[in-house]
Amino acid sequence: MTRHVMLILIGSRQEAAEKVQKILTGWGCFIKTRLGLHDDVLENCSQSGLIFLELTGDVDKMKEIEHKLNLVKSVDAQLISLNTD
Repeated sequence: MTRHVMLILIGSRQEAAEKVQKILTGWGCFIKTRLGLHDDVLENCSQSGLIFLELTGDVDKMKEIEHKLNLVKSVDAQLISLNTD
């Protein structure tokens, strides 16, 4: 069995968050699990963040999501496939 996850590192949340959100919403049917992490809260809200996605469906579509995310300035997305054989 192969599991697919994507890690998305956002360097400037203020600049990129809206664009990333729009992409993820458009591809929401492929997202099984989504977890967003960032340092600090309230007055000390961090500008960087990390999103973890568990994906399902066609691998070519997952690669397309990765490509679209990497077009956004300050975003680094990486698709990782793990085999449980």
